[in-house]
Amino acid sequence: MTRTPLLRPLALLAPALLGGCSAVVLDPAGDLAVQQGNLVIFSTVLMLLIIVPVMALIALFAWRYRATNKDAPYSPEWHHSTALELVIWAAPLLIIICLGAVTWTSTHLLDPYRPIGRLDAGRAVAATAKPVRVQVVALDWKWLFIYPDYGIATVNELAAPVDRPLQFDLTASNVMNAFYIPALVGQIYAMPGMTTKLNAVINHPGNYAGFSSNFSGDGFSGMHFRFHAVSEGAFDQWVARVRAGGGKLDRQGYLGLAKPSANTPVMRFASVTPGLFDAAANRCVAPGETCMSAMMQADAGEHHAHVAAGRPTQTMAMPMAASAPIPATTQPGARLTGAGLPMPGTRATDVPATVGDRRTF
Repeated sequence: MTRTPLLRPLALLAPALLGGCSAVVLDPAGDLAVQQGNLVIFSTVLMLLIIVPVMALIALFAWRYRATNKDAPYSPEWHHSTALELVIWAAPLLIIICLGAVTWTSTHLLDPYRPIGRLDAGRAVAATAKPVRVQVVALDWKWLFIYPDYGIATVNELAAPVDRPLQFDLTASNVMNAFYIPALVGQIYAMPGMTTKLNAVINHPGNYAGFSSNFSGDGFSGMHFRFHAVSEGAFDQWVARVRAGGGKLDRQGYLGLAKPSANTPVMRFASVTPGLFDAAANRCVAPGETCMSAMMQADAGEHHAHVAAGRPTQTMAMPMAASAPIPATTQPGARLTGAGLPMPGTRATDVPATVGDRRTF
């Protein structure tokens, strides 16, 4: 009883905790994020058309048909109302149809792989506009950004000019991650051994937060970076500063960056070894590693050869002869797959032994 007077003032302070929240998702600075925010609002309002009346009717029925209300109508023989059935079934059905139509159209219009066709609601992308390409690698636990058209790279720092299309190619060095700049566009996954794509545009200058939105291990909480949206002139100056800072990111340097480390400070590189991103995406940065693309090409060629010869193709689950020769395409020290092809990122000590008529892994 004595604690009640103290708890009431504290309860009034509870809304102050919302001061730590950000409304950036509903008030972003990029056109795609604006469209996504509008979609969230529209969908929420549409669903509230059902939720609000239902909650209001619950309160109304509880009040009207309370035990002490002797004037409430009593109809024990009532069991059906065509008008009520139409309302109960038609309203949700119409809302579901509307949500389905909006979902289908927005899924295509806001496809991250689709090049943007407008800068904002009132401006189209100029035919001569050249997008800024950024290659993104999610490392443990940091972000690597490579600008292939400028020959530079940064760690945990991203910059782009406003009102200019942005094209991101994303991959990961080890585990799956998620690239997210709430002010720019919705999140997209970055996965090892493959490349995902994201198109976007930023419309307002500013210094925005970017981070990983997919748990990826011990240093996940430190996978933050700053996204600088600046004018064209300021972006050119930023590129010049990165180039003036010196430093080269080669394959050996990448392997060092890829080692797990948390809360990594901003790093800049004035030059980047050509093809580094493709090697990272194919998991063949280190010397002697076989690229996944080469493995798939070799496997596809073997499959077509078997088909042309009318022979069945071999899979990892099929038994193999103990004396099966190692293909000439095998790199020295590479581990083998069931089809006799080297696995990416492996060494000589990982070569499998053969037991009976199967290879062990």
